Amino acid sequence: MKDITQLDPVALRTLAVAVRLGTFEAAARELHVTPSAVSQRIKALETRIGRVLLHRVKPLEPTEAGLVLVRLAMQTELLEREAVAELVEEDDGDGTAYASLPIAVNADALYGWFVDALADVQSRHRVVFEVVREDHTRTAERLRRGEVVAAITGEPKPVPGCRVVRLGRLRYAAVATRAFHEAHFADGVGSAALAEAPIVAFDRSDSLQHDFVRRVTRRHLAPPATYVPSVREFDRAVRVGMGWGLLPESDVSEELARGELVELVPGRRPEVPLFWQHWRLGSSLVTDLTDAVVVAARRWMAAT
Repeated sequence: MKDITQLDPVALRTLAVAVRLGTFEAAARELHVTPSAVSQRIKALETRIGRVLLHRVKPLEPTEAGLVLVRLAMQTELLEREAVAELVEEDDGDGTAYASLPIAVNADALYGWFVDALADVQSRHRVVFEVVREDHTRTAERLRRGEVVAAITGEPKPVPGCRVVRLGRLRYAAVATRAFHEAHFADGVGSAALAEAPIVAFDRSDSLQHDFVRRVTRRHLAPPATYVPSVREFDRAVRVGMGWGLLPESDVSEELARGELVELVPGRRPEVPLFWQHWRLGSSLVTDLTDAVVVAARRWMAAT
C-alpha cells in the first residue's frame, strides 16, 4: 500500500480554500499566490495520494477523497489555533488570531436560541463563527462535505467522523387565519381543498408543509406556495392570511385559544427531532460549543 503519511499542510490548506471559494483564481487571491501555484499544489497532493481530489468544473467539485482531505485540513487548522492560544500568555496582548468555526443551522433554531449558545462560547474563547443557514434536512450534507465543523440536523445517523447528540423535538401546528380558513376550508380540510389552498413555505428546501399534506391526504399534492425566507416574515405572512403554514406550537398557542388562528387538523401536530452533529476531534472549543448548544436547546424546548 502506498505510504501517504506526512502530507504537505500548505497543499492541504490550499485544497480546502479552493473548495470553499470554488475556483483556483479566488483561492489564489486569498492565499496571495498565483492560480498556477494553487493548481500545482493540488496536483502534487493528488500525485502523493494517488487519487483525483477535484473535478475541474466551476465551482470546483471535490471527489470523495477530496472531501476527506478538506475535513483534515480544517480540523488541523482548528487544532493548531487552539494549541497556539494555549502557548500564548493571556496578558501578552499580541492579537492572537481568532479561530473561525463554520456551522450549519436551521432557521428556527437560529431565530429561537442558537445565538445565545454562540455568545456563551465567545465569552470564553477567541472565536468567531460563520453561520450557514440551511434546512435541517440538508445540514448533514454540509457536514459530510467538510464545509462546516458542526450542524443542527434532523439526521440521527452520524456523518462519518462525527458525533451525534440528541437535542429534542420541536412541535409544530398547521394554522391559518380565521378568514383564510373560512375561505378555503369551509367544506373541510380534504385533498381537494389542500390542493388549492395557498401555503407559505420558508424556501424550496422547506418540506414541512408538503409533508403535512401528504400525511393528512396520503397523496402528493402541489398547492400554490409563497416562499418567505425569513422566520419573522414567514410568521407574519401566515398571520396576515397569505396562506397556511406550520408554526412552532409555542408561538401560536394563545392565538389558537383566542380563536384568532385556526388549526387545520386539530391535534395533528408534527414533531421535528433535532440533533447536533460535530467533528469527533480533541478540541476544547468544539466541546464547549457542544455543551452550550445542548444547554440552550434543551432549555428552549422545555419552555415551548
